[in-house]
Amino acid sequence: MFKNYLKTAWRYMMRNKVYSALNVIGLAIGMAVTLLIGLWVYHQYSYDKFLPDYQRLYQVKHNANIEGEIQTFNSTSLKLSDALRTQYPEIEYVAVTDWFGPHGLMRENKKLYIQGGQVEEDFLEMFQFPLLQGDAGSVLKDPYSIVLTESTAKALFGKENPINKTIRFDNKDDLKVTGILKDLPANSTFQFHYLVPFSYYESTSPWVKDDRNLPFGSGNSYQQFVQLKPGISYAQIAPKIINIEKTGNDPVAKKTEVILQPLKDWHLYTRYENGTSVGGFIEYVQMFGIIGVFVLLIACINFVNLTTARSEKRAKEVGIRKVVGSDRKQLVIQFLTESFLLAFIAFVFSIVFVQLSLPAFNILTNNKISIPFSNGLFWMLMLGCVVMTALLAGSRPAFYLSSFKPVKVLKGGPQIGKTATLPRKVLVILQFSCSIGLIIATLIVFQQIKHAKERPIGYDLGRLLMTNMSDDLNRNYVALKNELLSKGILESITTASSPATNIYWHSDLDRWPGKKAGETVEMGIIKVSEDYFKTLNMKMMQGKDFKDINDKTGVILNETAIERLQLKDPINQIIQWDTSRRIVGVVKDALMLSPFAPADPTMFIYEPGAQGNLLYRLSANINTQDAINELTAIFNKYNPSYPYDYKFADASYAAKFNLEVLVGKLAAIFAGLAIFISCLGLFGLAAYTAEQRTKEIGIRKVLGASMLQVWILLSKDFITLVLISSLIASPVALYYLQNWLQQYEYRINISPWIFVLAALVAIVITLITISFQAIKAALANPVKSLRTE
Repeated sequence: MFKNYLKTAWRYMMRNKVYSALNVIGLAIGMAVTLLIGLWVYHQYSYDKFLPDYQRLYQVKHNANIEGEIQTFNSTSLKLSDALRTQYPEIEYVAVTDWFGPHGLMRENKKLYIQGGQVEEDFLEMFQFPLLQGDAGSVLKDPYSIVLTESTAKALFGKENPINKTIRFDNKDDLKVTGILKDLPANSTFQFHYLVPFSYYESTSPWVKDDRNLPFGSGNSYQQFVQLKPGISYAQIAPKIINIEKTGNDPVAKKTEVILQPLKDWHLYTRYENGTSVGGFIEYVQMFGIIGVFVLLIACINFVNLTTARSEKRAKEVGIRKVVGSDRKQLVIQFLTESFLLAFIAFVFSIVFVQLSLPAFNILTNNKISIPFSNGLFWMLMLGCVVMTALLAGSRPAFYLSSFKPVKVLKGGPQIGKTATLPRKVLVILQFSCSIGLIIATLIVFQQIKHAKERPIGYDLGRLLMTNMSDDLNRNYVALKNELLSKGILESITTASSPATNIYWHSDLDRWPGKKAGETVEMGIIKVSEDYFKTLNMKMMQGKDFKDINDKTGVILNETAIERLQLKDPINQIIQWDTSRRIVGVVKDALMLSPFAPADPTMFIYEPGAQGNLLYRLSANINTQDAINELTAIFNKYNPSYPYDYKFADASYAAKFNLEVLVGKLAAIFAGLAIFISCLGLFGLAAYTAEQRTKEIGIRKVLGASMLQVWILLSKDFITLVLISSLIASPVALYYLQNWLQQYEYRINISPWIFVLAALVAIVITLITISFQAIKAALANPVKSLRTE
């Protein structure tokens, strides 16, 4: 019996190739989009969950009350780690780490400058990344040891076994390889190429050792992670640790609370407000998950509309089947079989579409997603999705067509009036409401990005390069600077404690004129050498640059800092930070952090000589590639232990828009696909409408109707539906997009023209889609259409 159902379904598809093709293509694209988004969503949710006991792993954070606002920080102190380790039996492990920056690794003539971390010895006991060689409990015990990932070991040692061999670290010390880690998967929050013991960091960096003796509230310069003992929940330990830092005498510490963030939330929940996690990337993951469902829904609506629209064609088939003995159940099964066959064929095509698009999608999203062909659970889920899609797409046509009365249909077909066409119109409106909503979202996202990119940033990023300073560069800085300037490669060169597009260090001011009791102001702190403001092309608004004064205790503040301190006449005012300092100048605000937020209040401190970051601007008259070639040779001369590593400041600043650009591109792609699927349905409906009204059109043409009048006759109903869709989509999109924009302090005001433009785009696309069928009907010979009357 089932074989007969399949044969009949296949024969119907072959007799109606155009409509079947429209259904298959629409469903295939809808399924492909949903599958692609589903794989991406699963990848985002899977972050770090490959680690054993990930449910017991947490990052330590603290909430600080700053000027009445609760702000959350990842930076913690060594004093806190000692307290957590010794005072709370509920905690099994504590591990302090640095911030996982780049360091130089050298083995004979092989040099790498790659990302790694300096971690306490329990780190690998907590985060059980697979070790190919070595034991997690001992590989980090020796301060002069190093653990490499598999690919790093291969890059440095080739096929040679690296265990117990040495690597030169930052051209200072030889570290012995004690372990090899399997390369970290793409869905790991941690991304590093090697691990060095924190004890090495402490023994070679005096300030780390000094931080051990600082009280709560000071020395918040490290990351910290804990693992709770089995059976212990965060709810049990949270009230015990929240006030741990308030036990000291530091006034700043008394305003802080210690909290933990579970590992499972690190990737998706990055935004905190008033000390509580309120979202982050999870909002985009959920948004695109909903978009995937909507695109599939649009494809299913196509199926429903095209099938029910052709109900008159199949009415006699239903009537004859019922007359010869078929009951409604058999008819429902027959039509559902057609739906399942179409859904299965569409699914096969969707797998092909996804496989072909994954390389480009992975480049766009910077992921490594693949279809898990060998995963049985995946195929079970896919089977379930195919079944759900087939039922969703085929249920209404099946029950609608099987409900026809044989007497009525055999007398002249069912009465296709408002009752029959109303559901179809509602579904078209739903389709285009989703599509127009996506168009509006795309326009607003790109307008917000454009708004921020066109914002004055207060300094010049053009031809500005940044390089991390090594010990070799620190020693040879003056000679390097002189040679680069004498050869005319650079316009200017300087050093600073932060790169041009970030501020690494924030601290509270101790005292300033007019300070009120209990008032605090957190400042960005940047130590700079000579020519800093010249190199970055930052404009002095008041006072003098450091090169014009001899006072080493002088500071320069930006405009926002002056405003926050409420200093009306700032020059020569005295403020207290590490010592008493005199304000010698005010510089124009520069957006060194978020391009969507106000400039941070920032204090620039003069420290001549080398700092952690080298900033230099290429001369205007030198070709960029020629300059890079010359710079490579000169840097290799003065920095022989490291490969020449540089970043363009404008590219680093542009990276701050990566998330918004990704959201905009994905929204545009999915909006385009949603519109395309909707237009497939419109094309089919327009063809069916023209076919149904062939005789009416013939009569109108005989009576003198022009081609334009016939075109308007067939187009106006569809345009009306699109206009209604626009009226529905606009307020819904406005509500959600206004909420989305609230996360940006520097944001656009949504203009009404965006909604008008989205509606016009939808109308133009609709007219293009249906015009072929409308013009074809208008040009048809009325004699042929009326001959069969």
